[in-house]
Amino acid sequence: MRGDTDNYRALFLDDIPLMDARAPVEFAKGAFPGVVNLPLMNDLERQKVGTCFKQHGQQAAIELGNRLVSGQIKAERMGAWVDFVRNNPHGYIYCFRGGLRSQIVQQWLKSEAGIDYPRVTGGYKAMRHFLLDTLEQAATGLDFVLVGGMTGTGKTEVLARLGNSVDLEGLANHRGSSFGKRATPQPAQIDFENALAVRLLKMQAANVSQFVLEDEARLVGRCSIPLPLFQGMQHYPLVWLEDSLEGRVERILKDYVVDLCAEFIAGQGDAGFAAFAERLQQSLVNISRRLGGEHYRKLALIMDQALAEQARSGAVDLHRDWIEALLTDYYDPMYVYQRESKASRIEFAGEQDAVVEFLRERAARKHDKSL
Repeated sequence: MRGDTDNYRALFLDDIPLMDARAPVEFAKGAFPGVVNLPLMNDLERQKVGTCFKQHGQQAAIELGNRLVSGQIKAERMGAWVDFVRNNPHGYIYCFRGGLRSQIVQQWLKSEAGIDYPRVTGGYKAMRHFLLDTLEQAATGLDFVLVGGMTGTGKTEVLARLGNSVDLEGLANHRGSSFGKRATPQPAQIDFENALAVRLLKMQAANVSQFVLEDEARLVGRCSIPLPLFQGMQHYPLVWLEDSLEGRVERILKDYVVDLCAEFIAGQGDAGFAAFAERLQQSLVNISRRLGGEHYRKLALIMDQALAEQARSGAVDLHRDWIEALLTDYYDPMYVYQRESKASRIEFAGEQDAVVEFLRERAARKHDKSL
């Protein structure tokens, strides 16, 4: 039998299959990438056992747990655990602290199915602390460079062309702006942090010596960039991406109208277009106070006309009008100010191909120095 493990680094680097024995409510608050939740107890059972533990102690709680998880309920859960173990012979079990719940699953697998299966000592709590330490050490110990630029210049496209980038918006499932919500929900904050830490851990293991991030606000939608990293981002060197207004309008039209509409229709079928239109309109409402009443009403009318034409004929041309107005009157003045305030950190400015080439050469120089 393989022994229990506390080698958290290897678990994440090697994508070792993990079975989470915590209750669904715990799992929903935060988990690790790729983990399967097969709980010992459901939420109500866990609540009852927890209350019993506080009132009558551990032994009474264990006895209650055995009564609650028995008969057909136990057989069904055992079946799911056995299936996981057989499909993932090199995996591990864990619970919150690596204690009672994972031990019970481990014991039942042995006594009732004849299967020896190891667990993660320290459990979720220890693995989570390991990843938080990884994030903190990365923020101060790694070499980061940021990609900034006005809305619609294609910063995410630059990241996609580099092998040493971390796409914070991709991990957060949000495009970062007021219009950045996707058709699918964002991950929980803890899931976002865990995925980010694992990404950085794997890149370090692959001997990446320089890391590229997009210059973001603290919040990417509802996901908050971990404070140590965000604090570092206020000082990291910066590369500024440029593009023409026409190019930016076309890119935003594709990302925020064509592609977003397709996402909603793919997920919701016939109801998708209405949900997409409502999302776009609500995004404009969300910044209406900053736009001012008259400006908001003007843009809302243009947007409504564009959506009506898109619904009628599928044409998206009219959307360019509100996109261009929003860029020139709202977003661009903010970014002009940002560029001026960050000017001392800007190492290079140019369009996409030039920026990608600069970042590749910068990473190569860094790598050569580290050899």
